[in-house]
Amino acid sequence: MIRTPDDGTRLHILAWPGEPGRAEHGATAEAVAGRFGMTHPVALTHLRLLAAVGLLRTAAAGRPYYRCDEVRIAEVARMLEKGW
Repeated sequence: MIRTPDDGTRLHILAWPGEPGRAEHGATAEAVAGRFGMTHPVALTHLRLLAAVGLLRTAAAGRPYYRCDEVRIAEVARMLEKGW
C-alpha cells in the first residue's frame, strides 16, 4: 500500500516531513501538493492514507500539519526486515 502508486509518491511524501527543518512542525496538504506537483485533493488523499496506517500524525493549528510517527515507522521497518 505504501509503494502504490508505482512512482513511489507515498514513500517520497513520507520522507519529506521527516527532513530537517520540517520534522518539528510537519507539512500541510498544500505544501505537499506544491512540493510534489500534485493537486491538493490528491495530496490530501495520500496524507490521509499514511495517517490512517499510523505512519503520519496530525496536529491542527488552523489546518492539519502532518508529521512522521518515527516510532511507528521503525516498527513497520522491523516487521519488513523480518520478512513480514
